[in-house]
Amino acid sequence: MCTYNFLASKLTDKIPSNPNMPIKAVKYQLESEHEVEYAHLRDYLEELRRANPGTTTIVDVQQCDSSSDSSSDNGIYPVAYALVEKEKYDSWLWFLDCLGKDLGLDTRSNFTFISDRQKGLLQAVDRLYPCAEHRYCVKHLHGNMKSKWSGNAYKNHLWKCATSTTVPEFEKNMLALKGFSEPCWIWLNKIAPKHWSKSHFTGRAHSDVLLSNMCEVLNRWLVDARDKPIITCLEFVREYLMKRIVNVINRMSKCQGPLTPAATKIFEGNQKDAHKLTVLWNGDGKYQVNGPHGEQVVVDIVNKVCACRRWELTGIPCKHVVVVLWNMSRVNDETVGPLESWVHRVHWLDTWKNTYNYKINPVNGIDMWRKSDVPTKLLPPIKEATTGRPKKNRKKGVDEKVDLVGKTKLSKKGTINRCGNCKEPGHNKRRCTNASVNTGQGQ
Repeated sequence: MCTYNFLASKLTDKIPSNPNMPIKAVKYQLESEHEVEYAHLRDYLEELRRANPGTTTIVDVQQCDSSSDSSSDNGIYPVAYALVEKEKYDSWLWFLDCLGKDLGLDTRSNFTFISDRQKGLLQAVDRLYPCAEHRYCVKHLHGNMKSKWSGNAYKNHLWKCATSTTVPEFEKNMLALKGFSEPCWIWLNKIAPKHWSKSHFTGRAHSDVLLSNMCEVLNRWLVDARDKPIITCLEFVREYLMKRIVNVINRMSKCQGPLTPAATKIFEGNQKDAHKLTVLWNGDGKYQVNGPHGEQVVVDIVNKVCACRRWELTGIPCKHVVVVLWNMSRVNDETVGPLESWVHRVHWLDTWKNTYNYKINPVNGIDMWRKSDVPTKLLPPIKEATTGRPKKNRKKGVDEKVDLVGKTKLSKKGTINRCGNCKEPGHNKRRCTNASVNTGQGQ
């Protein structure tokens, strides 16, 4: 487990429990709490390293100016986290550089990133890891599209293009979008498809995921940590990750295998669909697979490639490969072994369990921390002056507003409000001036 810590200049202040406390007293109390925790920050990091051998902790500080008054199984495994002043190029560059040093990455590394196209992050990834595959979350891409072209028709066209697994299928769907809206097609065509369409993804990630929802879920769980002083905030994150890892381990203990639950569900669906297909063998290592509605693809079983590219993209044999394996075993009397053995090891239950062999250990309380021998004192960073109450939650799109019970509800933008009294548009019941309805006359 690697933990990166960076001084945060935009931690939201805690709301005081006493609403009658004078503003100056409130400010002093909040600043005192942050100063106390920053003073113990190095001691806290010492305790983290003691309790979790191999953990990396880094503090990047800004010198004081004396003249100034100032988250395998289609899930997420937390590798590193950081506390930064804000999302910007310098912060992303620092974090990704630290991450690369811990994981042994260099400019030739071909990891796969997926993000919301945050400008600073794009630049940092391009600079440090030019060989990496960088995917853009299609949900965020659609959010950008909606500012000019809204409606389900545009959304459906985008998703058809994004979920296309072959270049011919992608080009066909892009052509359909052009016929529907050429301006939208021009806008989307400027974004390289290697970042957002399965048809142009490499197969090295063994995942065809198009969304960064896994990260959004993690962010939602950690939102309560953002208004805490620095050590309290870091402890909130650490304890949450401890509990999360234990929950996953408990879930794994109930799985039968040999594949993870998500992979098992996908593979079972592929086997069900394979019953509709027929196979023609060329006498060597290639097979022609035919299906309904003119479907016809070639499977190269030696090189583990199917023309539909789903096997290459996910590492899970598609329906075409499944029916070929059945043909090899039942018709050609070849030894293929269990079908699951053709699934990439990344989707095996044993791989999932090995990932979670690494635990986050508990730490002692502040009274038992070994004192850091670094002589300089850490102080909270100077906060930028802002107007109004600091925002705690991220800004949501118009299509993801959430009500009190957590259910997504649609925006009312563009709808016409009508009075509950007279049913006329333009006002509500409280402001209704229709006397006949208000007095009960005309009934």
